[in-house]
Amino acid sequence: MNLKKISSNIWEIPQEGEMNVPGRIFASEKLIEDIKQDNTLEQVKNVAKLPGIIGYSMACPDAHCGYGFPIGGVAGFDLDKGVISPGGVGYDIDCSVRLLKTNLFFKDLKDKKKEIIHSLFRAVPSGVGRGSNIQITYKDLDEVLKKGAKWAVEKGYGIKEDLKHLEENGYLSPANPEDVSKKAKQRGIGQLGTLGAGNHFLEIQVVDEIFNKEIAKKFGLEKDQICIMVHCGSRGLGHQVASDYIELMEKQYGYPKFDRELVNAPIKSELGKKYFSAMNCAANFAFANKQIISHWIRKQLEHYFPQVKVDVVYEVCHNIAKIEEHIIEVNGKKEKKKILVMRKGATRAFPNQPVLIPGSMGTASYVLVGTEKAMELTFGSTAHGAGRIKSRTSARKSTSGEDVKKQLNEKGIDVEAGSWKGLSEEAPQMYKDIDEVVKVSHEVGIGSLVARLKPIAVMKG
Repeated sequence: MNLKKISSNIWEIPQEGEMNVPGRIFASEKLIEDIKQDNTLEQVKNVAKLPGIIGYSMACPDAHCGYGFPIGGVAGFDLDKGVISPGGVGYDIDCSVRLLKTNLFFKDLKDKKKEIIHSLFRAVPSGVGRGSNIQITYKDLDEVLKKGAKWAVEKGYGIKEDLKHLEENGYLSPANPEDVSKKAKQRGIGQLGTLGAGNHFLEIQVVDEIFNKEIAKKFGLEKDQICIMVHCGSRGLGHQVASDYIELMEKQYGYPKFDRELVNAPIKSELGKKYFSAMNCAANFAFANKQIISHWIRKQLEHYFPQVKVDVVYEVCHNIAKIEEHIIEVNGKKEKKKILVMRKGATRAFPNQPVLIPGSMGTASYVLVGTEKAMELTFGSTAHGAGRIKSRTSARKSTSGEDVKKQLNEKGIDVEAGSWKGLSEEAPQMYKDIDEVVKVSHEVGIGSLVARLKPIAVMKG
């Protein structure tokens, strides 16, 4: 692989062969060695071969091999000449993070955190195939797919103020439920308000360090404050939307010979528009999902602390395609233009916007703020987490869930989990160093450090 270091933390794969643009990887010397261990760089090259791609095929500091795009992959596409690919969004559409802040402090929870995480574990369904406590009709589901978090608030799950602090106010459009298959709806109808499994989690955290007092104050964060982070997505519905449209696109357009997983359709095509609509529906399901979970968190905390106040700091998408306005070069001149940006395991990092980067289980998570530099370098994007370095199979072979729980307990972190298998697969040592990931984002300028949050209790599916 021809990989050149452009500057500190920036690497380039020169344009060659079928590549329409060069590749750009944002990583330190330490992280680039992790990234080289799998097929990530080859995936960056393959994304660069897609029609209509603009600027660079990019990989964020947490990048690792994914389906089609690398996880941590970002790419922008011309709306007239470009394509949209389910592999550029992922199976867990709008797998994303919501951060809640409270008026509680560590001293308030110190003796109650074990009991509280247990009550949250009982209140929020989690685990593979775990069903919802909410029964809705298919007519209701169609409204969820159209309205997202707004539907949940209208039904009493939360307050209108919540919507102000969600990416796109908690719903994306166009979102036509008719573009979502019956099978996808069947998989989703019983899962609204559930956490799921895998790397999804609910975590009670304490603000451990403030890096930027002015921005932290704007976000409502202060030292020793209790926050709750929720990481989940569109569950089986989103997975089925991805599967459906991969099949439809391959049937209609075939697949690129350089990577079958990058099956795609022109953005302007009828099928491309239908996938975009169905993807937005799945994202809206994910927004509503976290809104309901947030409501249950509030109710549980009110049981212990009747005067508790729980507010949304922000919710940001991780797996999504968005039509956005960016400054790009056209015929040697820079101009504003609407393009399609696909972020696969990457976070939007627009100026002044909170950026939420969760760590692996048992390690710190971070709040950053988006920057103008990110707009220049990455279409306003940065990393979305620590990024795996070992597979789930490898994790199960090298450690047990019981050992992981013991390690976390020794750090003062209480744990609730649906299975020992899930715990072993998400062991902290299976991930990159989150401190290094956010350090690169900060140093490159694609996300500036605001606060560090440390876990005191963790709930896994």
